[in-house]
Amino acid sequence: MRRLTGRKAVPQVFIGDDHIGGYEDFLVLDAKGEIDARFGRKRKPAPAKVEIQDLLIIGAGPAGMTAAVYAARKGLSTVIISDQLGGQPALTATIENYMGYQFITGPELMARFEAQTRRYPGVALAAGEEAIRLELDGRMKKAITESGKIFTGRAAIIASGKRSRTLNVPGEHDYIGRGVSYCATCDAPLYAGESVLVAGGGNSALEAALELAALCPRVHLVSLSEPTGDEILLGKVMAETRILKHLLWRLSEIKGDGKEVTAAGITSADGARREEVPVKAVFVEIGLHPNSAFAVDLVRLNRAGEIEVDSDCCTGVPGIFAAGDVTQVRDKQIIVAAGEGAKAALSAQEYLLSQR
Repeated sequence: MRRLTGRKAVPQVFIGDDHIGGYEDFLVLDAKGEIDARFGRKRKPAPAKVEIQDLLIIGAGPAGMTAAVYAARKGLSTVIISDQLGGQPALTATIENYMGYQFITGPELMARFEAQTRRYPGVALAAGEEAIRLELDGRMKKAITESGKIFTGRAAIIASGKRSRTLNVPGEHDYIGRGVSYCATCDAPLYAGESVLVAGGGNSALEAALELAALCPRVHLVSLSEPTGDEILLGKVMAETRILKHLLWRLSEIKGDGKEVTAAGITSADGARREEVPVKAVFVEIGLHPNSAFAVDLVRLNRAGEIEVDSDCCTGVPGIFAAGDVTQVRDKQIIVAAGEGAKAALSAQEYLLSQR
């Protein structure tokens, strides 16, 4: 697989000898109709009639899927638009603070969310569709996707979550999927027995370092500041001898042999010292960006790019609500996002009743 694709991330999809990419690449191409074209199949033309849903939900993480279940139970026809099922929790290794589960992995929990959502026939799931614009057409809300599809609804909930930040250091983009990763949960097993590096000092970085330390003999933790994660995580990291702490240092370069990562350059915060660390992988864990760009001209954002909502998940635009990590709600937790999704759906139903 590495010889054919140059990537370590799995799965990788082929049609014959033609490398399509990862699973999300496949979903995007399928949504555009390109997979059918490669098999010589003709897609049926879309019906001319525009189907109007009661509710559009953008995002299929905890907030989006919970909102869909609550909407379905209120009898609202609903479509979920998302290019990634499960959101950020699907990239989380262990969850120990979601009520009802003393221990469960992120992918397992999100699979249960998805299974419960699919039980309701009133919920349609547009998987592999990335919303690039949300706009108003009178009282109607229209979501336009990257593949060119248009979804129309009487109300909309933005639950698009956040995405990983990048460092934009030399070599980072060149080795994505070939040693540079933004998901330790996904890719840690690929580097068992190897030396690796984690960039970051928050909870996500500390969790990644601990997860990797269970598989790797040496984990370099590089943080430009003192770690800011939870005390319980910080204590475990500081006690783990396989984690080498480079505090007040920054990742400045990622090197490779053209095929995969071989080393990382790190520089002290004052710029006085520089070292080269031999590693096979670099895990970038420096936080997340809100996925709000598609609605930037429609709803109010704070300085961090998060959508501002009130206690009822209202954005200030009639019929448009927001929930979960994409909003300014303080605590970015799965259980909080799920609760906000439920609130948003109930607020949407109340809005729709007022419009009849």
